[in-house]
Amino acid sequence: MRSTLALDNCPAARALDVVGERWALLVVREALAGARRFDEFRDRLRMSENTLARRLTELTASGVLRRTQYSLKPARFEYLLTEQGCALVPVLAALAAWGNEWTDPDPDLPKPPARPSWLDENTAGVAERRA
Repeated sequence: MRSTLALDNCPAARALDVVGERWALLVVREALAGARRFDEFRDRLRMSENTLARRLTELTASGVLRRTQYSLKPARFEYLLTEQGCALVPVLAALAAWGNEWTDPDPDLPKPPARPSWLDENTAGVAERRA
């Protein structure tokens, strides 16, 4: 079911219908940084398993990620970025730049780099993360 956000046919609203849920872009960020398996996403993001499972299902259904089985018993899957998912690199880069400019980082945590390492590592080789 599509959200009411996408009903006005605005491209930004349609995009937010796909990646606007809490954690969605952070899952994409971690996929860009090399996470592929459920436990990798969970450990890196420190999010609940139920929420992560929902986000992975939604991102897969939307075409941002592709789920591939790597083990039969027990059934285990990895999640790879599709071309559509890789196209979110500039969106994440813009959000990171905006966050560096307009938000105050937690003073108790290390200062984040001006340009995230996942961006540098993946802008040239982002096709390697594609499904």
